[in-house]
Amino acid sequence: MPLDISGAAILAIAVSASLAVAAAWRRDRRQIYVFKPLTTVLIIAATLIVFAPATGHYRNIILVGLTLSLAGDVFLMLPGNRFIPGLASFLAAHLAYVWAFSLGVGFAPAQLLWLAPFACFGLVVVAYLWRGLPDAALKGAVVAYLLVIVAMAWRAAVRTQSPEVPGLSAMTALAGACLFLASDSVLAVDRFRRPFRAAEPIVFATYWAAQLLIGLSVRA
Repeated sequence: MPLDISGAAILAIAVSASLAVAAAWRRDRRQIYVFKPLTTVLIIAATLIVFAPATGHYRNIILVGLTLSLAGDVFLMLPGNRFIPGLASFLAAHLAYVWAFSLGVGFAPAQLLWLAPFACFGLVVVAYLWRGLPDAALKGAVVAYLLVIVAMAWRAAVRTQSPEVPGLSAMTALAGACLFLASDSVLAVDRFRRPFRAAEPIVFATYWAAQLLIGLSVRA
């Protein structure tokens, strides 16, 4: 598609995301209810129509992940305790991304070297959160979630080394995966260990930057 259409799509996403981040800082739940799902919907639409007009297996799996993320957005923003359904939705989204990032890459023992930095990061996050998790069920859910998101970042890193994958697509996906790991870690720290005022705006900003980069990775 022409560059101006892609630029317009990215601008629309950035404006919607900025309004949601500002609403989060002001704690304006009404605007969050509008701009939080709208931003993810815009990323889905751009990925489907603008970034990759042609069909492709990688793009389709990424779209599944984005759609599951939209469900997670809705669960987490609604009042009441819907954390577990939201966590399950994002867990499924990350599994979709693991699948997408593994296409055409395969598995080899040498790839485990790329797992080390992400695994270390995940262990640090779990160790920090552990005392704040109230029961065994939630501890298990958080550990399972971190294992999957660490696997997602690892597969994205491995993808950058594959000669079968266009370099820009792989690097964009890796940047998105790393931002997702950061976003979810901030969310977990705020919820279970040390709440702080800027947490939700930071989570929103890094989350949509991650989703946009992962959406953009389908272009190649």
